[in-house]
Amino acid sequence: MSVFSAFDICATGMTAQRTRLDIISQNIANVNTTRDGDGNPYMRKSVIFEEKSYVSFDDALINATGRVGKGVKVAKIFEDNETEGRLVYDPSHPDADEKGYVLYPNVNTITEMTDMIDASRSYEANVTAFNAAKGMHMKALDIGKG
Repeated sequence: MSVFSAFDICATGMTAQRTRLDIISQNIANVNTTRDGDGNPYMRKSVIFEEKSYVSFDDALINATGRVGKGVKVAKIFEDNETEGRLVYDPSHPDADEKGYVLYPNVNTITEMTDMIDASRSYEANVTAFNAAKGMHMKALDIGKG
């Protein structure tokens, strides 16, 4: 196991959560976007994480012994096509249908804010783990000095 593997694992977690926060921010920014480039309402996006893959035999062997992981990565950013958008009666809106209803995106601000809190807490946990590993490495260096 590398001396810096804890740093690498924490860094991958912070990067993944930052990407998740970016997607959540994009969803919130487009909560009222009724038309994209194709003329459709904005579709909510979400992130799927997966464990980072192993590139060498040594890494795979270490993983098989269960001693250390490699971190996390963003596997996919996908659009939520299953959830229906909101229909709002607004006949004066330029995107209203013949009955006067406007189809708004399937973005729920409360859900997005909850996800944002979760992502920011996960980011903070990775920062805390990173700082703890840094502190242990600094103590090890202090022991070596004395």
